[in-house]
Formats: sequence, C-alpha cells, structure tokens
Amino acid sequence: MQGPDRYFDNSGRDDVLSGGVKLIPIHTPKGDFRVWTKRVGNNPRVKVLLLHGGPGGTHEYFEACDSYFPAAGIEYYYYDQLGSAYSDQPDDPDLWEIPRFVDEVEQVRQALGLDRNNFYLLGHSWGGMLAIEYALEHQHLKGLVISNMMSSGPAYNAYAEGVLMPAMDQDALAEIKRLEAANAIDDPRYMKLLMQHHYVHHILRMPAEAWPDPVNRTFASINQAIYVPMQGPSELGAGGVLSTWDRTANLPKIEVPTLVIGARYDTMDPEYMEMMAGKFKRGTYLFCPDGSHMAMYDDQVTYFNGIVEFIRSVEQGAHDQVPTPAV
Repeated sequence: MQGPDRYFDNSGRDDVLSGGVKLIPIHTPKGDFRVWTKRVGNNPRVKVLLLHGGPGGTHEYFEACDSYFPAAGIEYYYYDQLGSAYSDQPDDPDLWEIPRFVDEVEQVRQALGLDRNNFYLLGHSWGGMLAIEYALEHQHLKGLVISNMMSSGPAYNAYAEGVLMPAMDQDALAEIKRLEAANAIDDPRYMKLLMQHHYVHHILRMPAEAWPDPVNRTFASINQAIYVPMQGPSELGAGGVLSTWDRTANLPKIEVPTLVIGARYDTMDPEYMEMMAGKFKRGTYLFCPDGSHMAMYDDQVTYFNGIVEFIRSVEQGAHDQVPTPAV
C-alpha cells in the first residue's frame, strides 16, 4: 500500500519533534481539555484512528498494531479518549455521555486532518460502540471496523446470561454476584474470581501471568470513575448506562464499507456480530476461530490479516457498489 521510504518519511509533518504525538484541544460543555494522540507512519490515502475500549481504557493494548500495520503501509493513530491515561482526566460525571464522546471524536478527526478520502475508524469493544455512533452521526469515513462489539446492550446481556454464565462454575458465579451486590468490587477476591473463571476464557485466552505487557498496562490504568457508571463493574454483562443502548435497527443507515470482527470465545455473541455485518449496506464479517474479546492477541494473525485485507479491498474499489436492498 505504501513503500517503506515514503512511509517513514516524516518531512513536513508538524509532529516530528514529539515523535508523532499531538495533544488536541477538545471543547466540551464543561470546559476545554486536551486529549493525547500519536501518529505512526505516513500514507495520504489510509489513516486509521483507533478507538480503545472501556469506557475509560487506554490506547496501550492496541500496541500490537506495531507488528502489522507498518508492514502494510497503514498510517495509524493511537488516541486516549478524554478521561483516559495520557489525556486530561476531569472529574465531572456529566462528561461521560455517548453524544459528548462522539463530538470528541469529530474534533479529533478535524484536528488530525482526516476525511472521507483517507479516514478509517477502528473501534474495539466500547470503541466499537462509539464508532457505530460516530458513523451514524457523521459521514466523513472511508471505511469502518467494528471489533468485538454487539450493536445492542440488551442482546449482549442476554448472551451473557443465557450462554456464558450457565457455562461458568456456578459457585464462583454466585460469589461474584454476591460481591457485586455488596458493592465490593475492590475486594481482591472479586478480580481473582473473574480472572480465573471468566477473563482467561473470554477476555484473553492466555494464562493471566502470560498476558502481554500492553494489555496489563491498559487494565492497570482503566478509569473506574468512567468505566463503572457506563459499563458496570465487570465484563459479565453491561450494568451501566450502556445496558439499554441498541443501534441494531440503525445499522443499514451506515453506507461506508464496514468490517465486523467477531470471535468464537468472545464475551460478545459471534453469530450476532455476523448478523450485524449483513445489516450494513457494505458490510463484511471476519471470524476469529481461536479468539476471544481481545482477538488481536489470542487470534492475532487472523485478526490483523483480516483488517489489512479489508483496507486493501476498499482501496481497490471492491466495496464501491452499494447493494440494492431486497424487496
């Protein structure tokens, strides 16, 4: 997609001094703040903005992109959303609303000079939810990737309650629920139970002691003041304001080429995500047979090769024709 000489030529870029880092001013109803971004590479036609999960997570677990995107000539941007580790962290619950996050992404897009001729948006987990909301509100995209995220909070909870929880050790599940009901999520026993009985099976299918450093740094830095009110205390289901979110009926309104990524062992229902791909006007589905919620690690080659091939197919015009809706 982009030769190495041009890809690594930063001539004329205004972020050379900082190694690609830009602190972007963000205007909100509660004042002005700054969010952290970092560019890697140069490609005037392909620029991928990464939306991390959480809410309140960090860009760090996306660092696996470094092993794949440069070789494909993809320019990409790490980005910590407002409230996340490298960005400003205002203490105001009124800021943690979906429309405000959407407006933030639009301000970041403008500041980075991304447009429909080059702008790919890749959102994972909560970032996938945010990417769907952004695509429904703005049409500045060249391509969209929704990674490991269902388009319905209620359907996500139904999958967790009907499929994942019954397969767990029921004594452990009962204790997890007791701790949540007692608001004891800071109890070390709580995270130990989640890790042993859920996370290593459905979040990242590796022994906890083998989890990659970028993942551990993200989990250590999650802003709980954002995560808990919006998502809820655990990944057993959505318990916060996201629990009622549902955009499935709106997916046909998104006209840009869209890749939906699902995984066999995900916290999200892979069959539901395959269904979602069929609802987008130019949707395709990537299935990671060995992956879980963080398939960029436990089914890494499938995950990144699939994204690279999707971008190449868009660049080659394979998605130019919008299918005629069935009567």
